[in-house]
Formats: sequence, structure tokens, C-alpha cells
Amino acid sequence: MAVATSSYASDALPSGTVDTVVIGGGAAGLNGALMLARSRRSVLVIDSGTPRNTPAEAMHGFIVLDGTPPSEIYRRGREQVRQYGGRIVLGDVASTEPAAPAADGDLRFTVTLADGRSVTARRVLVATGLRDVLPEVPGLAEHWGHGVVHCPYCHGWEVRDEPIGILATGPASVHHALLFRQLTEDLTYFTHGTDLDENTRARFAARDIRIVDTPVREVTKNEDGTLAGVRLTDGQVVARRVLAVATQMQARTEGLEGLKLPTEDLPDNMGRRFASGMAGTTEVPGVWVAGNATDLSAQVGASAAAGALAGSHINALLATADTDAALTAAQGQSPTP
Repeated sequence: MAVATSSYASDALPSGTVDTVVIGGGAAGLNGALMLARSRRSVLVIDSGTPRNTPAEAMHGFIVLDGTPPSEIYRRGREQVRQYGGRIVLGDVASTEPAAPAADGDLRFTVTLADGRSVTARRVLVATGLRDVLPEVPGLAEHWGHGVVHCPYCHGWEVRDEPIGILATGPASVHHALLFRQLTEDLTYFTHGTDLDENTRARFAARDIRIVDTPVREVTKNEDGTLAGVRLTDGQVVARRVLAVATQMQARTEGLEGLKLPTEDLPDNMGRRFASGMAGTTEVPGVWVAGNATDLSAQVGASAAAGALAGSHINALLATADTDAALTAAQGQSPTP
């Protein structure tokens, strides 16, 4: 799902090698950069300016910051990273590739921007986030983030007691319906070509969830542009104020192909993510991943925490590498590859 691009002043691109390049300026990327900058590491954040939650009016479910517009959270985050010496560049990454090791055997990576500029880094933190893929229903996308929502914890309170429709996309939509039923007594489940067994139909009936098996043709809107409901293929219009959709979530991989990071599919066609281990480590030495790029269901708080953990882990391993290099130099020996 495409989102609007934010705009702000970029810092100068460093000319030398930085300790870490962070690709992605959302909650995970900025918090990872913050941990590194506070550890006196040279860190550069490359931000495309297209965070997943741009269409949302406010972020919810994160204590203290609940109700804060996403743009304000990121603005504050950039200020705080810069306060400790971190740099932030607004731009798109065209390629990221391993480079020849340094003389002491330490890892190197080359990150090239779409405008042709490049920077060399010792380590890379991937925090590119994800892209929500909506079903191809005419009129649906224009209401994304307002009349069309996906997360009961992010948006549920704001749409409570409204007539809500669940536009099914697969098996995950069944549980989605149960979560939104907690928020309203007027819930309609549009199967939209997906299967619904008799046991699930009975459970829905017990919770007064109406089931519509006729496929949805299009989403309709009111004169003021707000969502009005859905038109079915038989011509019937079902009035709804809100539609909830379990999107397919795809990690953003653009510009990262050169790293050959392993990915994996989630069950029930829910999405695709970067595979990661403890603290965001990957099978590629020197590369970490954090936030929605690897944890597709993480909210802002969880993504920020994952970024902090990855940042601290990167700093710890850099400290070991620095000490190894210093010891080798002191002993007058060649470093072990």
C-alpha cells in the first residue's frame, strides 16, 4: 500500500566509514540508531520517508505516547538521534552489498542511494518495515487508514460501536472478526470468496455476526468522501461505516537484494518477512534486522524495543571487534580473517 512521502532536511552523507548504517527511519530504525549513537558509535540512518503508519491520524497502544501522530513521533526520534551525533539522510537505498574487508579483517558494506551517492559501513541494521497489500476491490484503497483499518489494537477504540464489516482475505480473517466483535455489536462478515466451515458459521451465529457470502464488487462512499458501505455483485448495497481487512504483509526488500538475506512465508498467505534470530541477527554476518521487516505483527512499541536490542547487540560485537584489532596491532600480528 503506497503512502505519502514525508519531507525534512537531510544531514550530510559521511565521507568515511561509519560504524553502522541503519536502513529505515521508523520506530525500529530510530531506536536502534539512538542506542548506537548513545554508545558513541558513528551511525547513519537512511530514511525513505514512507513509514507504514503514515495514513493513521494517531498511534495507539504505546504507553505515554498513546494518541500521538506518527509524524510527531518520528520527528522527535530524529531530533534525539541527532542530539547524540547520529546522522539522518532522507533518500531511497538502491543497493546494499558486502564490500572487501578492512585491512584488519573487519567487515565492510557499501550502501548506495538512488541518487548515486554511497557510504561504507562496518555493520548494517535493516529496519525497512513492511508494505500492506490490500485486496483488489475498487474503492477500498482510498479509505486506507481511515474507513478501512486492519488492527483492532491500533484503531479499535476509535471505531467502537460503529457498523463494521470484515472483508475476508483468508483464514486469518476469522479470528479478526472475533476481535472486532469485542468492539461492536453490529458486525458483518463478507466471505468474499473465502471458505467458512459450518463450525465457524455456528460460532459467528452465537456471537450475532452476520455472514454475507455474495462477493463484494466495490466499496461505496458518501458525498463527503467517507466510506458508506459495500456493493455486492448482485447489486445489493450493505451500509458500513468501517471495513476491517487482514492485509497481506510484505517486508520491504528494495535495495537489499545484494545482501541475500533469507526470507520466509507466514502461514495462510499472511505475508513474507526477513528471517532473524536473537537480537535481530541474520545468517549474513554483520547484518541485523528489526521491526516490522521481521516481526510483521509488531506495533510501534515492540518495533522500537527490537531496534534497541539490535542496536545494543551491534555495539557489543563492535566493541569485541575493536578490542581484537587493538590487541593484534599491539602484538604486531596480522589479523585473522
